[in-house]
Amino acid sequence: MNKQLICLTACLALTLGGANALAARNVILFIGDGMDDQQITIARNYLAGAAGKLVMDKMPLRAASQVLTVSEQGQVVYVADSANTATSMATGHITSRGRIATSAGTDKPLLSIVAMAEAAGLKTGLVTTASVTDATPAAFVANINMRYCENPQAIFGTEVSGITLPDCPAYTKANGGPGSISEQIAASGVDVVLGGGRKHFDMPAEGSSDSVRAQAEANGFTVIDAANQLTSAATDTKLLGLFSASTMPVRLRGESGRKAESPTPSWANRVHPYLGSVTLPAPMRCEPNPEYAGMPSLLEMTSTALQRLDNEAGFFLMIESASIDKQSHERKPCGSIGEVAQLEEALQAALAFVETNPETLILVTADHAQAAQLVPATSLFKEYPIPVYTPGRVARIVTAEDAILAVNYATNSFPYEEHSGANVPLFANSEGLGRVPTLVRQTEIFTIVRDYLSLHN
Repeated sequence: MNKQLICLTACLALTLGGANALAARNVILFIGDGMDDQQITIARNYLAGAAGKLVMDKMPLRAASQVLTVSEQGQVVYVADSANTATSMATGHITSRGRIATSAGTDKPLLSIVAMAEAAGLKTGLVTTASVTDATPAAFVANINMRYCENPQAIFGTEVSGITLPDCPAYTKANGGPGSISEQIAASGVDVVLGGGRKHFDMPAEGSSDSVRAQAEANGFTVIDAANQLTSAATDTKLLGLFSASTMPVRLRGESGRKAESPTPSWANRVHPYLGSVTLPAPMRCEPNPEYAGMPSLLEMTSTALQRLDNEAGFFLMIESASIDKQSHERKPCGSIGEVAQLEEALQAALAFVETNPETLILVTADHAQAAQLVPATSLFKEYPIPVYTPGRVARIVTAEDAILAVNYATNSFPYEEHSGANVPLFANSEGLGRVPTLVRQTEIFTIVRDYLSLHN
């Protein structure tokens, strides 16, 4: 009897041990587009105060991600874009700027972590405040040689602000390709896709009288376009949410729509930099953006995704706060700050999910660095006195601490700022301890996720 009891206990322990070893694991990958340490510091100062902490600051692991890029010829390039960096994280491969999960030069399709997770029976989801066809989400679900081929018209070439963008003829269905990014999403097996980009789905699919949206519905997606439908959509189908025509409106803006502006030097200062004076842009405050009204927040989309993806097999979920980057391109720091706040809220929901689902790895990172730079509100050289000012544009924001937060943009003379080439931060919850080293190559984020989910090529 004792022997039987010992055997029963041992067998039960072995069974439970095996069950625990096979317990479902989940990964939630947050990408703050363009969210380098400058953007985080600017947002922290505004949202939590100079001595405050953001939610991501309180995570138990902080590392850095080394961003790598090559040209079409394989030459090192030191500043990336969102397409090639998302490809690095989605596939583990370094590629050239503009490419969506395809190899530089050879045009080879690259297998994504989403495809691997689906093949292993895990659920998958993509949430973004950009168009769901934009570079970051696209790299996890599509394969195409140019990020601008977002819909069946653009794949044949398009023009934006008088600039002709590249086409993708080899990827058209007529040439035996998978079609544009929106068509690839419509044909995908992703369980949840939420964001903007309605215009890319409302047009006819290539060679068809049906819209891309109709093709998505035929593939098992429930397609919604309003925030109140997030909780009422059928739960036994895949979900495609398209809440705006393109990128979703941001939460905050500069007062009366202001953005960074150029300082005005006096005539004497134009003659010699030590003479005269300079008038800096007037201080401004951040205010709610009226265009944001009616939009689902990143928190609401994240909560919906978590509810729908939670299952016994595990899941992979990518969540992007996209307009940290997009607002920085337009020299709008208030917009970027508001989008960091959105990421923070969604991250808090993910951390709450982990409390009842402990085998969930949360990673928070950025795809690349951006143009915004925190600079002195009053130049140190004014004490001499020398009227020094930025050659770029600056926004002087009044914070809750009644101080001036000066954000500078000076990467070029074009209407849109450019990315910069620094490392970006990488945060993780306790599941990342021992798995995430102090410095990773961006491609290793893919490896960390793959290994945590026990996926294999």
